[in-house]
Amino acid sequence: MDQNLSRSALLRGQWRSAKPPRRPPWALVDEAAFAAACTPSCGGRCVEACPENILTLARDGRPQIQFKRGECTFCAACVDICPSGALTRQGDTEPWSLTARIAETCLSIAGVTCRSCGDACGEDAIGFQLGLNGTARPTVDGETCTGCGACVRPCPVDAITMQAPVPAEEHAA
Repeated sequence: MDQNLSRSALLRGQWRSAKPPRRPPWALVDEAAFAAACTPSCGGRCVEACPENILTLARDGRPQIQFKRGECTFCAACVDICPSGALTRQGDTEPWSLTARIAETCLSIAGVTCRSCGDACGEDAIGFQLGLNGTARPTVDGETCTGCGACVRPCPVDAITMQAPVPAEEHAA
């Protein structure tokens, strides 16, 4: 059992610590630093400012992004209204290092014709390679993918998640 298990998690039957919520773009990367800087007492100004309505308040009263609600356009409205500096855009910094990951539960991988994720991707980061058995497997170009999440919502089997890229040395393992 996890040593850092909270009382509420125990009562809900969640035996492992949950991953921290996915924070808005340009959030401080370190979760502890973000939690220290983001003050729930601001009332969720960033949530209200998001024109895409993809920000919600997590259990801790701080903002999280919900790609099931739509995509992030990186408009920076959440950053502009943040009073604490928990969301900070400095120069041309990337909003985050997220890319789409497609699970084996994908319909195309199972041999069913579906390209909803590729159709939704405005960056053309999702392509399809024809396999030997005639099925088209989806591929994600990590260099092109912005991590906007446009591909998440239209997936009929919830096979797409937005995750930090896997370091090259972990691919070889």
